[in-house]
Amino acid sequence: MLLKYETNRLILKVLGPDYAPDVLRFYENDKELFERYETDRCNNFYTEGHQRTILNLEYGLCLKLQLVRFYAFLKEDPDTIIGTVSLYEISKALSKTEIGYKFASAYHHQGYASEAVEKILDVAFTELQLHRVCAHVHESNLPSIRLLEGLGFEKEGICRHHMYMGGKWVDHLQYSLLAPPIPSVSE
Repeated sequence: MLLKYETNRLILKVLGPDYAPDVLRFYENDKELFERYETDRCNNFYTEGHQRTILNLEYGLCLKLQLVRFYAFLKEDPDTIIGTVSLYEISKALSKTEIGYKFASAYHHQGYASEAVEKILDVAFTELQLHRVCAHVHESNLPSIRLLEGLGFEKEGICRHHMYMGGKWVDHLQYSLLAPPIPSVSE
């Protein structure tokens, strides 16, 4: 697996701790949107030092193929983070992973998230040779549900009390996508 990929319009790359100011700016710019669908943040989340620590930890997990977070940049603006796509809880033994993504509101409804997720799904199935990718989404997050269903994910059910948000445990819908079947030699 590489640390950088390109699609038609995007550059997707794993970042090191030097990008902490850029990552912090990305989170601060859409704080209200991101917090609506994610777990409660620790008190120092919105500091450059905390983001540097997270980037350092994530880089180490990437090298161990346990978690990989790609930050998305437009090819025409390679200095501005517009989103992230992550594979986490990667298990080669169980041949599965979970996927998560978030994109800045200024880049919604333009196909960037679908383009990035589609590329990372290809990495998961082709390069990592995983069999299953799961996604969890809050039932009110209709754009995310449409994105998953548009890429072929199927709803499997509800994960009860999946995430602690807004001071309480919240259910999430569980979706999954299986690797495309490998043609047999006789076909």
